Amino acid sequence: MRKKSGSTIIERALDCVPGFDRVFQKLQQQVVLRGQSKSTLNNYIRRVAAISLHFGRLPELIADEEINEYLTALALSAKSPSRSNFKHSVYGLRYYYRLLGQNKRAISLPSLKKDARLPVIFNRAELKELFKAPSLLKHRIVLTLIYSAGLRGQEVINLKLADIDFERKTIHIRQSKYKKDRIVPLSGYMSDGLKKYIAAENPVLWLFNGKEPDGRYSVRGLSWVMRETLKKTSIKKDVNLHSLRHSYATHLLEDGLNIVTLKELLGHAEITTTMIYLHVAQCPLIKPHSPLDTLYGDRK
Repeated sequence: MRKKSGSTIIERALDCVPGFDRVFQKLQQQVVLRGQSKSTLNNYIRRVAAISLHFGRLPELIADEEINEYLTALALSAKSPSRSNFKHSVYGLRYYYRLLGQNKRAISLPSLKKDARLPVIFNRAELKELFKAPSLLKHRIVLTLIYSAGLRGQEVINLKLADIDFERKTIHIRQSKYKKDRIVPLSGYMSDGLKKYIAAENPVLWLFNGKEPDGRYSVRGLSWVMRETLKKTSIKKDVNLHSLRHSYATHLLEDGLNIVTLKELLGHAEITTTMIYLHVAQCPLIKPHSPLDTLYGDRK
């Protein structure tokens, strides 16, 4: 069947693959029943839709040999988006098979090695150039806000006006990853910028209005803003929207913040996740010494 202009991969699977409507409904229910990340499960649904479309049938009707050939083609691709597609395809299929009770098929899928690469971050000069580049105030504000508070893309689009407390200089991030709330500091510079933006744009409910059905901005839209802004700069690093959060964490460590507080600010479940930034941060080395010397002032 011919691809419909402007239709999403899920919409095409619903139109073209027999039984995918039941699969779609069942996977969507898991978002509510298991309290899992909506964005993660939507990634899984998209990959299951792509595989179903490729073969013209549901994954449980596709032979293991065919699945392995499909995944091999994705894994061998040199392009990073395809590598990401490979990872999400494996995770999506594993989740789907387990949902059907086909644990053996889930286990037999390729194992994924953890990415050992360190995060790429902006230096301070690059950030200043980045934040100056957008011509639209909204774009300047949203990119600066992500860095200033270490936000995930999903957290940005979920922010409401009521979550910004200008008097207490805080941002309330609600029910983010791991279904946790957290409160992070609102920069004084950011406070001034947000007030200017709100006066110009007059948002009503969501801090950033967009074209989503409920009136919110989309993470895809945020990523587009980042890509277009980078084109206007001299920055050559392999960076993306999430690099702003990486830079936030690294720069706070370099400013002397302790790692336990940083873990809470980032909303990490485990301290080991936060410790990756210790390998990136350029923290000054402190010579071995006795705490007695610093108790009364350093003796020469």
